Amino acid sequence: MELQLKSKKAFISGSTQGIGYAIAKALLLEGTEVIINGRTQGKIDSAIEKLKSEIPSARLSGIAADFTKPQQIKNLLDKLPEIDILINNVGVFELKSFADISNQDWIDIFEINVLSSIRLSRALFPGMLKRNWGRIIFISSESAINIPENMIHYGMTKTAMLSISRGLAELTKNTGVTVNSILGGPTYSDGVASAVNYLSSAQDKDIESVKSELMANLNPTSLINRFIDPSEIANLAVYLSSPLSIATNGSALRADGGVLNTII
Repeated sequence: MELQLKSKKAFISGSTQGIGYAIAKALLLEGTEVIINGRTQGKIDSAIEKLKSEIPSARLSGIAADFTKPQQIKNLLDKLPEIDILINNVGVFELKSFADISNQDWIDIFEINVLSSIRLSRALFPGMLKRNWGRIIFISSESAINIPENMIHYGMTKTAMLSISRGLAELTKNTGVTVNSILGGPTYSDGVASAVNYLSSAQDKDIESVKSELMANLNPTSLINRFIDPSEIANLAVYLSSPLSIATNGSALRADGGVLNTII
């Protein structure tokens, strides 16, 4: 299928590894020009080197910005050109009991996971409306619905993304702009891989056994009974980025492996 993305330019926050990196790679394979983002120039340079080794024809650049630092955010927004596709992906999480989550913890995670997408959308959405074409995609999580008891603050931020996405979509009526969100499921990201490797060594078990046990214990409702590969979420993100997806707007689409067992 020709996704008609060769003339488009995308920006992906938090894209030097994990899901963001996978989306960048998938868009580059479609011929899209991509601007990636990471907290440091070193991370960006490493990601660009790796992507260009895999896709020599890639039209690729990067802008460093730490979304906890206002001046770096300002510099990023000042450097961004007109963007056709915005992927709001940057985010952090931590395991912490509700009683131990401080006021500052709530503020910090909201700053990165939610305000980053608000700032980027506010900067780029008006231009999309003016040009009558654009895509904004929020990378949310099944944790927006199944709020984790040990990550309530994280779940809150992912639920907030659904509200922002739907609200922005309401502003796109009769235009060529769409706004959607993706509810990703348990994904084998770099952070998860590090944790699995640690447990494998500590418990003297092979990696696949540890992965299977984690899925069975933490995600018993999964229909695929395995971790999702970042590329599998990227596939949905790339389709939503395409002109072919114009009839999908204001939606929260699942790439969760069937973890969510509600019909709606």
